[in-house]
Amino acid sequence: MSASEAILSREPSEIRTLPSNVEAEAAFLGAVLIDNRILEELQTPLKPDHFFAAVHGRVYERIQTLVDRKAVVTPVTLKPYFETDEGLKELGGTAYLARLTADGQGLLNPRELAEQVYDLALLRELITVGRNLVEGALDTSDSVAPLEQVEKAEAALYAVAEGAQTGNEAQSFGAATRTSLEMIEKALLSGGHISGKTTGLVSLNEKIGGLHDSDLIILAGRPGMGKTSLVTNIAFNAADRLRRDQADGIALKDSVGAGVAFFSLEMSADQLATRILAEQSGISSEALRMGRISREDFQQLSFASQRLAELPLFIDDTPALTISALRARARRLKRRHDIGLIVVDYLQLLQGSGRASDNRVNEISEISRGLKTLAKELSVPVIALSQLSRAVEQREDKRPMLSDLRESGSIEQDADMVWFVFREDYYVMSREPKVPQGSDDSKTQEAHAAWQAEMERVYGLAELIVAKQRHGSTGKVRLRFEAKITRFSDLAPDDMRANSYGDDE
Repeated sequence: MSASEAILSREPSEIRTLPSNVEAEAAFLGAVLIDNRILEELQTPLKPDHFFAAVHGRVYERIQTLVDRKAVVTPVTLKPYFETDEGLKELGGTAYLARLTADGQGLLNPRELAEQVYDLALLRELITVGRNLVEGALDTSDSVAPLEQVEKAEAALYAVAEGAQTGNEAQSFGAATRTSLEMIEKALLSGGHISGKTTGLVSLNEKIGGLHDSDLIILAGRPGMGKTSLVTNIAFNAADRLRRDQADGIALKDSVGAGVAFFSLEMSADQLATRILAEQSGISSEALRMGRISREDFQQLSFASQRLAELPLFIDDTPALTISALRARARRLKRRHDIGLIVVDYLQLLQGSGRASDNRVNEISEISRGLKTLAKELSVPVIALSQLSRAVEQREDKRPMLSDLRESGSIEQDADMVWFVFREDYYVMSREPKVPQGSDDSKTQEAHAAWQAEMERVYGLAELIVAKQRHGSTGKVRLRFEAKITRFSDLAPDDMRANSYGDDE
């Protein structure tokens, strides 16, 4: 009896009902055992769980582990690992490993075999999702929530489209280690020590190592501090880096840029576009809105808009989105455009499921948990803007603290990073002493001169306070802010004011 016949006779009912091809699995494994380089050239994201025959999955997993150790994998080197494998004993023991390489048929088309194994695994997953969907729709024992069932079904279908197993089964530590090493290698080769997506700000990248997949980043600040400006700058920088990398022929997986989904619940898409145009053209956004520009300015604006035409930045300005609707839209953008960063402006304008609407704190907790779940589900960083309570304004030192996050401590708890934007010049500006026209009072003049000196020291400077970071230390990052074009940038190395502006930690 052949190996495939043995497996077929073992599981007749499942073979009849679930799509599979154990002969293709055996032929593919045989090809890999003859030529290990097939794994290096494999384009299909094949995992051990994709094999229908459990023993084939275990063999494939062991092959991957040995190849990662730079070992040559053959039936002989595999033998010690499977001498006590009960599943293999049913197929004739370790002699089965040698039979896999007997005819070498798999060497003729290993890529096609891998694709077939992968596709059949997805079909089996689709059957499971369909069965669960029907069972859930027929079950009316609990309160009926059709929209919630639709969202769960869409999430399950997205997982199938991504090749993930339903239920997201636990992965081995070896697999997690491989992912970690790939991230570290990317940081090493990036030159800028970025292991995640770039923010476009060198000083911030150095502090946090870039924006990491699956992270929820909360960016908070009082009105007027420039939260939306900063996150718009970061979104543009990430999208523009991806566009430039693709033009240079850099593979998506090697780029530190990202396609961006920007959910703007406060500003319209054209207002955001105006901000980005102002930043890139160097023309004040106020002048753009009023139309107070020259022909030369308009030509400059036209050049800037041409550069931005192919930007992988997608803006959804639908108002009053629920957290479930936002997650559904984000999944579609991920599937259609492979976005690598999600921005939400801002968290408090999102709505919960409705069950927690009687309690705003519970609703905000549901929203922050939903955003963290979205980050993990799509494996992308999510930046969500948040309001701060007015307690900041009552203190002499206006720098925000974690306790100032408005409405829920769960925001701090769910976030992997919490950033605060603080601009001292905003508060110094409001303290300008009044000097009566024609006044020659020396005290008044001295007070105004002191204010002017303080204003010169802090004008155009901003602090990004990293108040929480799971991956590293907290502290402050100094940035330059150009209010007219709403642009944050790195401070110039020769900016003498930076040396006396606060402490790093």
